[in-house]
Amino acid sequence: MRQAGRYMPQYRAVRARHGILEICKTPQLAAEVTLQPIEVLDVDAAIIFADLLLPVEPMGLKLRFVPGRGPVIDNPVRTSADVDALSISNTEDLGYVGEAIQIVARALAGRVPIIGFVGAPFTVASYIIEGGASRTFLTTKKMMYNQETLWRRLMGKLVDVLAPFAQMQISAGAKAIQVFDSWVGALGSDDYVRYVAPYSRALIDRIRSGGVPVIHFGTGTGGFFRELHAAGGDVLGIDWRVNIDQAWMDISYRSAIQGNLDPAILFAPLPEIRERVFELLKRTGSRPGHIFNLGHGILPETPVENVKAVVQIVREFQL
Repeated sequence: MRQAGRYMPQYRAVRARHGILEICKTPQLAAEVTLQPIEVLDVDAAIIFADLLLPVEPMGLKLRFVPGRGPVIDNPVRTSADVDALSISNTEDLGYVGEAIQIVARALAGRVPIIGFVGAPFTVASYIIEGGASRTFLTTKKMMYNQETLWRRLMGKLVDVLAPFAQMQISAGAKAIQVFDSWVGALGSDDYVRYVAPYSRALIDRIRSGGVPVIHFGTGTGGFFRELHAAGGDVLGIDWRVNIDQAWMDISYRSAIQGNLDPAILFAPLPEIRERVFELLKRTGSRPGHIFNLGHGILPETPVENVKAVVQIVREFQL
């Protein structure tokens, strides 16, 4: 999860010369940083380097990345007129992501598959309403609670942009799509079911029509991962806040499951890392359908040697 990043010297060297948006929009650079972890870590899939907010630019929003703050939307969506102004017809402007996938596919020559991704409607909505990251998501929730019709129009528009973006990645060579609902843990289960699940389900259904599996991942969803699973996906991605065996049993093994080592464990001594990885793998046992992964992205300060060690520890495991 988030294979390329500041923990890798090779990535830091690229970032010293180029901004995040520049890397994303330059297919050769995006391909370069996508391939770096494959060569260094020897993992089983490549995750295309992109950002889940890229689709907001063709919609007419002004996106920039501020050091120490992250993504900022300079013209957030707050009113009915703002929603009306959002375009859903310029998704071809995101073709640079497809070009990057094609470059990576040629370089890998089938050695490992490529995973594409999109943000889930709620997470993208929260960014464009709040104008960036948020701790409380109050502005987002106020729209949900006070202007439900407006909220639903916005979510529908996001599905109409995110689905073609995912399909374009599939056409370019992505063999699976992960739908990231990074901020959905800000909700309770009832609000998720009422305000969010219908749109996640619509997006996932449209992506699956492209013939590739969909991984549906949410952060902080330990209280409603069953509802997250019910919203769709061939794979349920979970973070480290729940026991993976219990979560899998609670969805009656109706899908594959992905996760869920705490990224902070990668800072532990190697014997502790080995014990934690083995314990996780024992929980899923010999049942097919577990994709070992972190419960969220690799943290920037993580020692590269520990990341490489985890890959080898997973391969060494035997029941």
